[in-house]
Amino acid sequence: MTERATGTTPTAVGGADEVLGAKQVVKSVSFLERFTVLKGAPRELWATFATKFFTIVSYSLMNSTLVLWLASDLGYTDVKAGSVVATWSAIMTLVTILVGSLTDAIGIRRTFLLGIGLCLATRAFMTGSVTPVIALGLGLFPVAVGEALLGPVMVAATKRFATTAQRSMAFSMVYAIMNVAFLVSANVFDFVRKGLGEHGHYTVPILGTLSTYRMLFLLSLLFMLPNFIFVYFFMREGVDVTDEGVTITPAESKYRGGGMIRALVLTARDAGKDTVRIFGGLWRQPGFKRFLVFLMFATFMRMIFYHTSYTLTPFGIRELGEGAPVGRLSTINNWLIIVLVPIVGALTQRVSAYKMVVFGCIFGAMSVFIMAVPVRVYQPLADGWLGHVIGHKWLGVQGAVNPWYVSIALFFAAVSFGEAFYSPRLYEYAAVIAPKGQEASYMALSYLPFFVAKLTVGLLSGFLLAKFCPRVGERHGEKLWLVIALLTSIAPVGLILFRKYIKVQEAGREG
Repeated sequence: MTERATGTTPTAVGGADEVLGAKQVVKSVSFLERFTVLKGAPRELWATFATKFFTIVSYSLMNSTLVLWLASDLGYTDVKAGSVVATWSAIMTLVTILVGSLTDAIGIRRTFLLGIGLCLATRAFMTGSVTPVIALGLGLFPVAVGEALLGPVMVAATKRFATTAQRSMAFSMVYAIMNVAFLVSANVFDFVRKGLGEHGHYTVPILGTLSTYRMLFLLSLLFMLPNFIFVYFFMREGVDVTDEGVTITPAESKYRGGGMIRALVLTARDAGKDTVRIFGGLWRQPGFKRFLVFLMFATFMRMIFYHTSYTLTPFGIRELGEGAPVGRLSTINNWLIIVLVPIVGALTQRVSAYKMVVFGCIFGAMSVFIMAVPVRVYQPLADGWLGHVIGHKWLGVQGAVNPWYVSIALFFAAVSFGEAFYSPRLYEYAAVIAPKGQEASYMALSYLPFFVAKLTVGLLSGFLLAKFCPRVGERHGEKLWLVIALLTSIAPVGLILFRKYIKVQEAGREG
């Protein structure tokens, strides 16, 4: 595809030489070598993988608990809890959009340390208090800033610390590691709820008596702690990895004399100026607006994963009963992603991210309709061998197996297949088209459409639960998931209809 047809520049997509070189690298490796391509990667890439694991375990524990904590510990209704989550998600996304340019201005290592520090401090307030002013004002809402700092920098670090040949496998590894973290988090989530009870308490020295959900917040804090070690001791400032080798440009102090306070003030001032400059420059780059349109449609598919946190968890507890192993059910997704993503990444290195995203979105959108089918259709399966394996053998359910167990399990299995194709490439696409040195800015602004998705899901989840799956009263879960399925279907339809406008050439990719 020509430069004129794509509406972008060689710089934005890596240039003709890089495209040719990337293709030659891909062609020269065997199938087995595609899995061992990360051998010899710098320690910074492995530190990024480790940080990704602990960050996601910490985030997932907090995210899965939020709605339940707001309802149980703070006494909020479904709609009010949904509004709080929507506000929190919106803050996190808006800050993410801004901090990407900050990352490019102050560096990857410093951004990591700043984000980790904020996450630890704010989680402490969420754990230690149920007073809304403290728990929300000093905990939940500010933690959005810490999480926002860690999002773009993870993607920027993966791109910065991997060669062209390692790129696809590095992003696939990040996604697989993320799902290992989700798997660990889901099991911890169920283990604590089962051990303490859905509304239990546990006395912790110094902290006093904590509810089940505040105990989960405490564990979320503890899982964040190892990240300081990985970043502080194993990440060097100024490391850049190219196909020619590793270069290190040590950071030099620009402000000598005048003391530490003056240096901090001047650094903050210049970082702010650089952030504004980088942020403003992105909107003038050819192809960037097309990239945002691409992400806008893909966002409708991403909405389903927000629903699994904010809608499916309380939905499952209400339909299946308190203490139901909803966390373990979600690990179907994690196990399949862990297996599928590296294989798909190795086999499709030369396939464009756009094609992968479209295929994955088609399959993923279709899978949501599994939950929209009247649940009575799954009763024969629940009474048969499948229900026995899922309910009795795996989940340890006593007595008759609720058909929702089968419906939810089939949904997770199907949606995982589509996710393995499109989700890793969604992040890679943001990184590979970014001009050198602006990876974090591109990744940060790629969250702009997600702002709409998170805000919509946060508000919609509370409304749908109150309307179709209330805490007390008649429930119509199929209608809830039909609404979600129809919204999700916008993703593949839009990506197909607007393909000629938004698709760009990717370095080292065909089509």
